[in-house]
Amino acid sequence: MKTDFDFPNKNLLGVVVFRPSFNNFEKINANQAWSLFFTGGQEDKVLGQQPELGKFFTYLLMALGVTGTLWATYFNNSL
Repeated sequence: MKTDFDFPNKNLLGVVVFRPSFNNFEKINANQAWSLFFTGGQEDKVLGQQPELGKFFTYLLMALGVTGTLWATYFNNSL
């Protein structure tokens, strides 16, 4: 049985943020940031290249923060 399963690069299976090709201090977009967050730094292209999904998660996080702050302020002052 012959396989073509060969990984010549030792960094191929490592965490994305520690690969030399990724860590050049270049800017990443929201999709890459959320992909790294959801996969624990394993992959930066899970969410694809469309910016809408990254913006959605960013705005959702901001909305939850604002809602939580307003909720805590309202119910803390009403007692």
